[in-house]
Amino acid sequence: MSKWLAIYTKPRWEKKVHQLLSAKGVESYCPLNKVKRKWSDRVKTIEEPLFKSYVFVKVTDDDRTKVRLTNGVVNFVYWNGKPAIIREKEIQTIKRFLDEHENVMVRPMEFAKDQQVLILSGTFMDRHATVLDVRKKEVKVAIESMGQELVAYIDKTKLTVIDHVF
Repeated sequence: MSKWLAIYTKPRWEKKVHQLLSAKGVESYCPLNKVKRKWSDRVKTIEEPLFKSYVFVKVTDDDRTKVRLTNGVVNFVYWNGKPAIIREKEIQTIKRFLDEHENVMVRPMEFAKDQQVLILSGTFMDRHATVLDVRKKEVKVAIESMGQELVAYIDKTKLTVIDHVF
């Protein structure tokens, strides 16, 4: 079964790797951000990779060697010793977002003490929690459940900040 995986490329090779993989018949996606650049005589809209040195590929386990042997590919991105799997929903969200917006910026999500967060996966998926402490890769959160407060360390990638609109 094909899964979306992230690959790490040589610097400034994202578009070329995407072309080389496509030529090999590998489904790949290099998210391109439309950015206006100003020269002395004109302003031009160019497309540059949204994620520097990253390309996404949809492959089976058997096709991974073909990807690794592609010129410009450094390696797969690993998570807990296995290639990081990207959900189809995430790829579709990126595609839709880039279709609608230009000059997109990518920033790491910041967490702060007492902030409200939403848990994105795991046992407490879709539950709200309060940040108690922030570590390098984990966030200590408090989750209210059955009149009790549960405290757990959750990986930062499994949380999102809840923006309250007043």
